[in-house]
Amino acid sequence: MASNRTAPHATLPPQGVPHDSETYVGGEGAWEEWNPTEESVRPVRGRHRVAKQRGGLGRSSTVLGVGVIAAVGAGGIATAQDKPAISISLPDAIADSLPDAKSLPGVGTLMSDDAESASDSGSGTGEAVVAAAPLTTAGVTTADARQGTTDAGEALRARILQQAEQQQAAADAEVQLAAEKEAAEKAAAEAKQQQTAAEAKAAEEKREAEEKKRQAEEEAERKAEEERLAKLAASYSMPLSSYTLTSTYGQAGAMWSSGQHTGLDFAAPTGTPLKAVHGGTIKSAGWSGSYGYRIVLELSDGTEIWYCHLSSMTVTSGEVGTGDVIGRVGATGNVTGAHLHMEVHTPDGAGVDPAAWLRGKGLSV
Repeated sequence: MASNRTAPHATLPPQGVPHDSETYVGGEGAWEEWNPTEESVRPVRGRHRVAKQRGGLGRSSTVLGVGVIAAVGAGGIATAQDKPAISISLPDAIADSLPDAKSLPGVGTLMSDDAESASDSGSGTGEAVVAAAPLTTAGVTTADARQGTTDAGEALRARILQQAEQQQAAADAEVQLAAEKEAAEKAAAEAKQQQTAAEAKAAEEKREAEEKKRQAEEEAERKAEEERLAKLAASYSMPLSSYTLTSTYGQAGAMWSSGQHTGLDFAAPTGTPLKAVHGGTIKSAGWSGSYGYRIVLELSDGTEIWYCHLSSMTVTSGEVGTGDVIGRVGATGNVTGAHLHMEVHTPDGAGVDPAAWLRGKGLSV
């Protein structure tokens, strides 16, 4: 490697002596101005070679440009355009050992022949302009060059900011989507809960309405029945005004030939007046064996009312009205005491409970 002889050691002058003094001499280490001459300089071995300038930079400058590009990528704001181009000469031994700039990643395309010719001619496409531009335009695209943006640091910074904004926008959109989904699910749950509550309330109101309707219908039926019975009661009458029930319908006992009682017994003193329970016709009146004296009153619907064990019969034929006296209580026939034995037979001849029949006409037994 070629080198120059080391310059004599220079010692600074004492304090108070100007550094640019050319006459200071004193003590050990005294110094004076050194002017290299042909005799004092060793001859340089080899030869110097200046690399061909490309866009204002030599081959060795390309290596420096790679460092500048690395600084731009790391800091995002460094630029080599703010500094003048530097030409550096290296000895052959070092220059020959350096790699070709075109073989470096990201730099070869900037050193293409087309870019060189475009730089020499001063004209060409937008891509050639970018290639011929300073090495700090490594991050500048063709569109950036056309728009006048040739600062690689600013271009890289703009791209980073743009990418950050896009990522932030995507993150915000994802958060918003998650929030909207959560809100939709919450709204759906609330709507379902409200619907369930509304359905339950509607079902309860329907049940209450049906219950009220049923009660109203029952009340209406009860009132209608009361009115009907009241009208019937006005047209029907109990056979005795004062009595005591001693035997009921269907009661079992050996004193009755059929084994059970077939009517209703009203105990009362002999001679107590008997009244027609409803208007009708006297079908028969006279002696009837174990029944004693009996009157059969036939109603308009064919129902027969039997009055038995009478002491006397006031009416034996013809029409009678409700409440008319038709006979008197007695103890004739098979009896153990004075009472009215009353039986009710439907038009088909079947016997029914006189107490139930009287209650069905609105009468209280």
